[in-house]
Amino acid sequence: MRLTRTLQAAACAAALLLTAACDSSGSGSSATGLNPPDLKAPTKLGRTEGQVNLIAWAGYVEDGSNDPKADWVSGFEKQSGCQVRSKVAASSDEMVKLMKTGEYDAVSASGDASLRLIASGDAAPVNTGLVPHYKDVFSGLKNGAWNSVKGQMYGIPHGRGANLLMYNTEKVHPAPTSWSAVFDGASKYKGHVTAYDSPIYIADAALYLRATRPELRIKDPYALDQKQFDAAVALLKKQNADIGEYWSDYLKEVSAFKSGDSVVGTTWQVIAGLAAGEGAKVKAFVPAEGSTGWSDTWMVSAKAKHPNCAYKWLDWIVSPKVNAQVAEYFGEAPANSKACAETSDRNFCRDYHAADEGYWKNIAFWNTPIEQCLDGRKDARCVPYAKWVQAWTEIKG
Repeated sequence: MRLTRTLQAAACAAALLLTAACDSSGSGSSATGLNPPDLKAPTKLGRTEGQVNLIAWAGYVEDGSNDPKADWVSGFEKQSGCQVRSKVAASSDEMVKLMKTGEYDAVSASGDASLRLIASGDAAPVNTGLVPHYKDVFSGLKNGAWNSVKGQMYGIPHGRGANLLMYNTEKVHPAPTSWSAVFDGASKYKGHVTAYDSPIYIADAALYLRATRPELRIKDPYALDQKQFDAAVALLKKQNADIGEYWSDYLKEVSAFKSGDSVVGTTWQVIAGLAAGEGAKVKAFVPAEGSTGWSDTWMVSAKAKHPNCAYKWLDWIVSPKVNAQVAEYFGEAPANSKACAETSDRNFCRDYHAADEGYWKNIAFWNTPIEQCLDGRKDARCVPYAKWVQAWTEIKG
């Protein structure tokens, strides 16, 4: 049951990222130009502190109070002696703000937050050797552009998912194969096209343009210079005339496809499954151009008051049985390769492509746009996320 996830990031937070990411020395920069503060990961763990304070997406830290069948907190508390105190965040921006308070030990950050936390020094490097189950994490989730810098991991991968194209099989003909169904060809379904309500959706337009307008020379949909960015924004403003609804609540999208209000648009695998299960005639897939997607990472605060309990939590949440429980409850592919043997639905990992690294190579995971182009260009300035936020308001009118 994947819950709603809103990705509105404030301009001031993005500006902070730019300042922290700036390489004034001109040397020692990573491929992205990101140079975080020189923080050290612990070399060993000490005694647990009896408590851990977490920030998480809804559905990630369940103790049975929301659903008696969903409880992986009680077992952790019993095993570790660390009492869990958690706060559900509604957005990546809220997570970043909460981490800056120093009151929390760890956070389940998505890619549009993780680089901000790394650049500002709010997230500490992680010693993966102190997290035994890390060795079983799928290789495609390690050393990502969104969770590492210069080969140093800044967290433990939790899970991943793709943003898919879903369509009504009775009303959309012929069956689409491309994102053109919601961009250049969207007028055919005017008023019944749906799109994800977030500035990060600009990357979806950029990914489409990367394939259809090679003269723009887009390499990374999160690294857009002004010309590339303007082209993506123009495409989305054109698309806006055909949009029936922008969505961020998965229940609203399920309802819209059931009623026929929406017939084609962006979705998640869990939404497609729910909609089909409730009678909607839908299919969802990764189009020819590939897709965007998310990969969440548990990151430890540089100011953690309970770092030993935090490390215990990181290892617990990525352990096979627990990682399987979270993945099924939340609706995403698990991070631990051994979790697939623990899912209650034996087809779950197949349906979510958990072990199909070829599938994930076509997914551009959410990242935080910064002025230092993430594609490695040194002769260009890219549009930072603050401008993405401003543009999204203009796109929606």
